[in-house]
Amino acid sequence: MTRTGLGTLLAVVAFGMTTAMAQRHVQTLNDGWRFLAGDVDNGEKTGLNDSGWREVIVPHDFQIEQPWVAPAAGEKADNDDPAANIKSRLSSRGFKEMGQGWYRLHLVPSDSLRGRRLLLDFGGIMYVGDVYVNGKKVGGTDYGYVGFQIDVTNELKVGQDNVVAVCADTREPGNSRWYTGGGLFRDVRLVSTNRDLYFERHPLRITTRDNRFVTIAAEVASRGRDKKMPVALRILDPQGQTVYEGRTEMRRSTPTRIVEQQLAEVEIPNAQLWDTDHPNLYTVVATLYNEKGVAVDCVKERFGIRTVEVTPNEGLLLNGKKVLLKGYANHHSLGALGAAAYPRAIEKRIQLMKQFGINHIRTSHNPYSREFIELCDENGILVVDELYDKWTRQHTGGRVPFEALWQTDVPEWIKRDRNSPSVVMWSLGNELQQDANQPFNDFGVTMFKLMRTLIQRYDSTRLVTVAMHPRYRNWQTDSLPCDLAMVTDVQAYNYRYMYFPGDGRRFPWMRFYQSEASVAAMGQNFFEMDLQRVMGLAYWGAIDYLGESQGWPAKGWSQGVFDLELNAKPKAYYMKSFFKADEPVVHIGVIEKKGDMMWNGVQTGNDGMTDHWNRRQGQVLSLVTYTNAEEVELVLNGRSLGKKLNDVKDAKMRNQIRWNNVKYEPGKLVAIARTNGREVARHQIETTSEAVRLNAETDNAAWRADGTDLQHVQVVAVDRKGRRVQTAAGEVTFTVEGPADIVGVVNGDINSNEMLVGSKRSLFHGTCTAILRSKQGEQGKVTLTASAPGMKSVRMVLPIRDDKAHP
Repeated sequence: MTRTGLGTLLAVVAFGMTTAMAQRHVQTLNDGWRFLAGDVDNGEKTGLNDSGWREVIVPHDFQIEQPWVAPAAGEKADNDDPAANIKSRLSSRGFKEMGQGWYRLHLVPSDSLRGRRLLLDFGGIMYVGDVYVNGKKVGGTDYGYVGFQIDVTNELKVGQDNVVAVCADTREPGNSRWYTGGGLFRDVRLVSTNRDLYFERHPLRITTRDNRFVTIAAEVASRGRDKKMPVALRILDPQGQTVYEGRTEMRRSTPTRIVEQQLAEVEIPNAQLWDTDHPNLYTVVATLYNEKGVAVDCVKERFGIRTVEVTPNEGLLLNGKKVLLKGYANHHSLGALGAAAYPRAIEKRIQLMKQFGINHIRTSHNPYSREFIELCDENGILVVDELYDKWTRQHTGGRVPFEALWQTDVPEWIKRDRNSPSVVMWSLGNELQQDANQPFNDFGVTMFKLMRTLIQRYDSTRLVTVAMHPRYRNWQTDSLPCDLAMVTDVQAYNYRYMYFPGDGRRFPWMRFYQSEASVAAMGQNFFEMDLQRVMGLAYWGAIDYLGESQGWPAKGWSQGVFDLELNAKPKAYYMKSFFKADEPVVHIGVIEKKGDMMWNGVQTGNDGMTDHWNRRQGQVLSLVTYTNAEEVELVLNGRSLGKKLNDVKDAKMRNQIRWNNVKYEPGKLVAIARTNGREVARHQIETTSEAVRLNAETDNAAWRADGTDLQHVQVVAVDRKGRRVQTAAGEVTFTVEGPADIVGVVNGDINSNEMLVGSKRSLFHGTCTAILRSKQGEQGKVTLTASAPGMKSVRMVLPIRDDKAHP
């Protein structure tokens, strides 16, 4: 796995300089935190005895560790219970109680930092948070999805013990519609720079044009006497070779202390372009000097050379070529890990999605971590980067009015992500028309214009939109788009793709994007669009997630095509059949229950399916074969059950063939897909015998001892022939020896009352997974044993590499 830190401000040596003055030093402060759940009197005080607090490692989500809270008497426990009409107060939040958590870190800054400028850098605090140094409040956040830094030069005592205390709070009533998690859910860092002359936060602005010109600007703070500030630039190509070196001079005029200036426009002939199949990344190294010629600061930033254009007639053009957005929209949480933003867990999801043809993710409805964006850069994922849900106090933290947030949130968000080639559009909000109490009482029009103007101050290269239901008074009867749809750069409609043709005829300048699409109708809402004209779509909740439960005992959204353990459900292959249309696909799904659930006026119920062949003798079944071939033949124990054509003219049924009244008998059921009479793909399911042993599969061959790298170990119950037994049951117990900890246990059953932390997990559809986290700097071997009653256990020895050898 490639470490995703190149976009972060790292310590580097500037063009042959070895003096410490040339260093920007970044120390990760993820280890050594002490944590206590609940409200703590004087939790920020230096004299507080915290020796009994539990030690935790950041990123950390304190809510994922809390017990499930079932609906109380009188609350709605089940969508099918007509007598229960009071929705559970915690159903949207994953049935986890809201609360506070306190973190304390005893920090002794090195003597080498004496005389330096010192900053605490937080990737985010969920959901609101306050930061104290040695008992003094020094800063915090009222919207925890956006990162921030605090200058603590005058508060930290170099060479002495300091207490950094953080209070994270999720209690504000109604402050989210989904599971947010809570706590220090992203990295914490201590940054040191020169005191008088340094690059500002997110200082580089890198833009490209015509797929060969690169323009670089920088923002520098000069708080001493320096008025001339030379900057040396170096550009490295994706292979690490230098393709440009140059030097320019920044100047300031008194009393200006912050200087933003273009440094260079560079032509790179025959540039290696960034796209979804070739995510080529260049690197800028910028070194800042004082008037005496001493290097005082240095930053690195990766970027991609590419062009993005969106037109009414062709949709999204990447490097001049039509690219259809084939994506999904999910919340930021990561299954068993909750909100804790582990890069490896993010990378695992991205790589899985690419296997099924996904090239796009919408970060609904908040900025994800910086590491997520960098991983999209590396893996060729196109991102619609979203800042908020609705523009109200209730939906943006709850502690202060929304109007007090956006002026600082927008610059931080844009400057952080503007150099990433994966980001192709900004989105400022979601479904605002469902709440009329938006600022200025005009359904968001004025607010959008204000925020877009601020965005363009920091990035004018991308279009800006808002995901919306396009009719705000009555979406069933209104004939014209809402006022907000008339001013956004792109008309992003949630679910209402059927309005694209009519709105496009009335307003030919409109550019359409289906910002949320229902998984329940995923073929219809794809094939019924004019794919040559639209930007594409993002399926809502393609991965099951905590929160937004549609009824206890479900702990969250269960309508995705991947379960909470990241197993592909049969319908994932339906998506793959048209997302990767050139790759032959066929897959059998056995319908267990009919989906008919409504959510916010949208059909979301997904046919419950499995793909195993352990049934009751004589049971009559309904099946689906998902395919992009011309026809499918179904064969049971060598006997043909017939051939059926793929009705490609019916958008609703295209690529899915129904088989009713299939009588079960033990053996093998095979789906054979053919095109032009030739077999192009087949899928076989067969009756298995009793599970007798456990197998285990890992996902990270380059597991590193950096304290955050993960190893997902999936345990599979198999029979004597080594076949997965999906009907196997039983509790699996995990034991670990060596430099790693179990940070999560999960299976695909979102209705389970088992905890997502601990060392035990029941099999579901024959599998469960333990997630192991390495320990900082402790390489060696980890021994994992998984055991279950009545089955032979499995034991694995997993090496952890020295992190320093794998930057």
